[in-house]
Amino acid sequence: MSARDFEILYKETRLNLEPSTSSSIVQIRVGSHNHSSFSRSTTASARAINAADDEKAYRTRNIATASSVYYRKHHDSPRAFHWRVLENDTVLSIRAADVCKPNPHQQHNDIDAPLVLNLRFSSPIRTSCIGFSDPEAHDALCVHVVDQSNQLHTITLRPDHFRKRPATDGGLGELCKSYSPPGFGFKQPHRLVVVNHEQLIVTMHDGGILRFDRHSRANANGAQWKETIYNVAGWGQSLQKLVPFKRDPTVRYGNTNMELTAATSTAITNAGIDGAAFLFTICLDHRMRVWDVRTGQIMYTGDILNAKRDPQDIARWTIDPSQTNLIRIVDNGPGQCLVVTYSPIGSGEFKFWKVKANAQGSIHVADCFPEQKLVPASPSSLDIWTLADFAVAQQAEGPELWTLWKNNITYRVQKLQVRPGSASGPFDDSWKMVNVDSSAASAQTSGPCDPVDSTEKWLDLVFFPGRFTKSTLETALVMYEKGLGTYQESNSKSNKNIAESICSVLGATTTLDRSSVGGPDYEQFRGTSETQWTRFWRLLLELDKQRGEALSLVLDPVDGMIWVACADLLSAIRYCSDLDRIYHNIEAPSQKDRDVAALVSAGLNFVDVFSDSMLELSRAALRAELFEESSLSDAERMQQFYDKAGFWRQVTEEDVAQAVETLGQNFQMVTPRLYEDLFELITAAGDRNSQEVRAPFTGFGRKLVIRTVQETIELHWKILLSQIILLVHMEDEIEDEKSALHARFDVGLVYRKLVDALKRLEHLRWMVKTELTIPVPKADHSSSATSVATRGKEETYAITALEGLIGHLMGLPESHGKPLLSSITDVVLDICAPTSSIELDNGVMQCWLLKQGRPDLAKELNPFAQQDPFSTYIQGRVFLALNEHSTAAQCFKKASVGLSTERTTVQRHSAGLLDDTEWKLLYSGLPNYYAHVVNLFERQRAYSYVVEFSKLALQFIQDNQDDENSSSQRTKHNDVKTEMLSRLFTASTAISQFDVAHSTLLAMVDDEVLQKSYLRKLVEKMCEAGQNTELVNLPFSGLQTTVDEILVEKCRQVRDVLNGVPYHQILYAWRISHNDYRGAASILLDRLQKLRQIGEGDKVGVSGEDALDTQVTRQYLLLINALSCVQAKGEAYIFTEILSDEDDEDQDVKLNGKGGVDNLEDHLDDLLERLDTVEDPAQQQQQQQQQQQQPSKKKKTAGRTTRASAAAASSSEAQQEEDRVLAEKLRQFSTASELFSDEPRRRLLTLADIRKQYQQELDRIVAIQNNQFGFSDGFGGDDGDIIMS
Repeated sequence: MSARDFEILYKETRLNLEPSTSSSIVQIRVGSHNHSSFSRSTTASARAINAADDEKAYRTRNIATASSVYYRKHHDSPRAFHWRVLENDTVLSIRAADVCKPNPHQQHNDIDAPLVLNLRFSSPIRTSCIGFSDPEAHDALCVHVVDQSNQLHTITLRPDHFRKRPATDGGLGELCKSYSPPGFGFKQPHRLVVVNHEQLIVTMHDGGILRFDRHSRANANGAQWKETIYNVAGWGQSLQKLVPFKRDPTVRYGNTNMELTAATSTAITNAGIDGAAFLFTICLDHRMRVWDVRTGQIMYTGDILNAKRDPQDIARWTIDPSQTNLIRIVDNGPGQCLVVTYSPIGSGEFKFWKVKANAQGSIHVADCFPEQKLVPASPSSLDIWTLADFAVAQQAEGPELWTLWKNNITYRVQKLQVRPGSASGPFDDSWKMVNVDSSAASAQTSGPCDPVDSTEKWLDLVFFPGRFTKSTLETALVMYEKGLGTYQESNSKSNKNIAESICSVLGATTTLDRSSVGGPDYEQFRGTSETQWTRFWRLLLELDKQRGEALSLVLDPVDGMIWVACADLLSAIRYCSDLDRIYHNIEAPSQKDRDVAALVSAGLNFVDVFSDSMLELSRAALRAELFEESSLSDAERMQQFYDKAGFWRQVTEEDVAQAVETLGQNFQMVTPRLYEDLFELITAAGDRNSQEVRAPFTGFGRKLVIRTVQETIELHWKILLSQIILLVHMEDEIEDEKSALHARFDVGLVYRKLVDALKRLEHLRWMVKTELTIPVPKADHSSSATSVATRGKEETYAITALEGLIGHLMGLPESHGKPLLSSITDVVLDICAPTSSIELDNGVMQCWLLKQGRPDLAKELNPFAQQDPFSTYIQGRVFLALNEHSTAAQCFKKASVGLSTERTTVQRHSAGLLDDTEWKLLYSGLPNYYAHVVNLFERQRAYSYVVEFSKLALQFIQDNQDDENSSSQRTKHNDVKTEMLSRLFTASTAISQFDVAHSTLLAMVDDEVLQKSYLRKLVEKMCEAGQNTELVNLPFSGLQTTVDEILVEKCRQVRDVLNGVPYHQILYAWRISHNDYRGAASILLDRLQKLRQIGEGDKVGVSGEDALDTQVTRQYLLLINALSCVQAKGEAYIFTEILSDEDDEDQDVKLNGKGGVDNLEDHLDDLLERLDTVEDPAQQQQQQQQQQQQPSKKKKTAGRTTRASAAAASSSEAQQEEDRVLAEKLRQFSTASELFSDEPRRRLLTLADIRKQYQQELDRIVAIQNNQFGFSDGFGGDDGDIIMS
């Protein structure tokens, strides 16, 4: 029988079991009875995954030998636990597997349980002796395990152990106990059955059972369990079996001889009676025995097929001891249950039993269908299939039988609805098949015109989310390297991620050689690269096949979900959607779906002949339709798509004829109603949009939904793409205007609907294939995990963009009453539908990606962006984060009007990207909006755009102020104005737009303190940037005095005038440009003094040039020139401060070349004497004679007289007039100085004094050049100077 004879009504979705983070795995070591048990928690697997070396090690670590799902009865958070046995049967791995949160409003129910507990045993465990129980009194999961050393281990796990790592950091302690049953000393355990957490049953190799009853307290010997042994026969017969020649026939299983009465498959039930427990066993002798657990008596024995057989024909009816899934029980109410048994003998047969029991322990077993035989139909008659497991669910129509078939590592799942009241027979309903997608995806062949490199295609294929686990990829890479002979142990320890490692290894096998014409041979390089990738892909597929070996079939008794537990996968069985059902049964559709199936089939067959390059051209043409705005009509758009795709080049007459044969001549079958039926297949239920989520999905459930969405998107995309191509072809193919499609219905409307549906699917495709890493939530961190994270990078985990963006919106609706396998399909169909209740708000998605620090991914969503102002603004934020400032500025300007218009209500949805302060700046006027944009650019240090948008903000502030009457509004705008002026000044200064900064500074008239502060920054910035000419040329209206003061202060702070910013020269230029020659001379004098202080006056003839040309002499010339420019009479003088007596003496020596004190009074006396001498020559002669007669007078007085005489002889009338004016000013200054006697003393220097000092400096240099040095005679005399040569 072919598999195509079965109608496909169900689909499977495979889930990887790889944890999201390495810290999600918790290792717990279970000790033996002879050693105290202890627990240990680590952040990663005890055997590092990156140590993969070969296929054998990979199988040991990842491929389970037993696996199933356990559902608790009394507690539901978590309710489902998936377990599997790993690493040579030494590890029992357990994780929570709930799809939905039962009641998120209750405490702890809204918390996920992401941890995986690996229970490590010192001895390998017996995979057939693993059981679980759910204590009714307290919320816990009890694990019961018998290992091969015959130790009985009982581990109690609480929900927090699966939620929080600290719960296991201190060890399990008393929650983990081991016990060595004496009964195992002379009997071998074969099956473990859990009655409840206080009672266990172990079936033995001799057909007996060993009952364990938990002691309320440990007895004197420390025993935890009370053991009771029950045998099929009495003690006498049991002892006779010990005699060799009196033994019954046995079956060898492993190292044990199994009695034919030994139970190989078991099931327990209380038949709805409190306190009762009945153990149903299927024995090797093909009989079913029912034990009363309370008394240990066998209540029923009979053939499992209710068949009469020859007692001597034992071998034919003997069941293999490895068969474990031969009986299932469904409770049907108090005292009743349905038992289904399966006989693996021959072609296999099912038997249904109706069982009645009472509280006294009596039981009645009856064949439900004594005249009927149910031989299950294998999936295919061409292969050998074995029924590996089955499950039974009670439905309103009757029992529902699910079967799991295996052929090597391939499996199929079928379902049969048993109808007891059917007139045609209970088993006449046909078997329904579950679609198991065993076809492997493949990358398209690469060509020279491909927009994407072939490596990128392969990487997208290999790293598609949920396709392969990391351990599979690493093992495949190691095996590939070993095949090439290039494997090194150090390669596995490199810091490269797995994608980089794969590209590095495969890239090393390909070289770019030269072609026969001498150029690079790109075709050969591309072909070699494709070959290597194909080999690696095939290796991956072969390795991945091992993960899909089915181990058990599990039915959720509450939600009705069917699971297939595989070696390294967990497959969920769900209902097909209507479109799924049509697609998978397209060769034999139902009567009502024939027309739609014909349309779908015609499209798929039409596109199936396209080459990869033609499909790529069609997709490229479609992308333009999806993402580009068009002003063309529908007919023009269709024609444009037809011309761009050009698929007519590969369409043959046979292809056209096949479409015509399917849809009729001139496609008469194609009607608007047919397309409405097609769109209904991809549209969610009408009441879905009004339903709210009642039960949100867990992390495990979201993974299931995401994986199902991935499969649904690909199917819908494939069908709709073929439909839009077929539609365009049919519209162009019919030449007769009367028979054309547009003459029968609105083709453009259908075309637009197809485009809209494909656009949403394309959006979802991007979301399900794009992965990003996000930090582990802090609530999930434990103390140990945090300590590990602090030593390295922050721990992250990878999720798809779909889960990250809309995962919180996923859940079962409020009216959830359907089984889960149907509800999952409804949820997924709603997500993919064009009229989905879940809106794909592209702007919010981009906000979330920006919040996660992934602007590169946010940019990829730009084609899906709406045209509203907020979406445009978010696009600007994306470009801004990518440092594309020009494009960002354009987006911000485009959105300015829409985001500045005031609104009463605003939808604040930005995924946390905008805070309250930023939201307040939106929808509150253009000044506030541009102020917000300025802040954004300032964060990016894009100061040129800060200047641009600050000017815009100030412009609209001014316009608004002209129309404002409210003082509060003026105050707000003044605050914004001040802020914008501040940011404008800072930005323009940062990018050296000093003219803008200057004009901004002048506009700060409302805040003088801020203005002066920024003026100082501007002056300093311009000086440091060497913009001295620009500084001098700026007007600084009303601020010139302040600028002068700032420069004076900076000059005072300078010590080394030859290095650093030349503030003295800048101030000199500033004062010269403002005609302040005395001020310029004053600052030159300060620079002259500091040059002397650093010893520049003693550097004579260093450069080998003119010895008289030094820093000091040049400074003297500038000083003389500056004072010479003073035009007013009597103004050619400057003052210099005298800091102390020592400084005064030192400066006097340096300036005058001699000792003594020189102050304002000396200058005043000097001028007065000079004027008196000129007026009275006789008096001058008399004073000279008195001076000669009194040699003991001070040398200073004699100097004055001499100078006065020389001045009298050489001064002119103009000089006399100038001296009179200067003397008068000195008298006034002397009078004023008496009022400020505490201020530092100052010295006056005239132009003549400066010239004289300059001459003295020249003389000093000449004397030094002539090796003439001045010395004192050492006696302190006035005439003690001696010139030596």
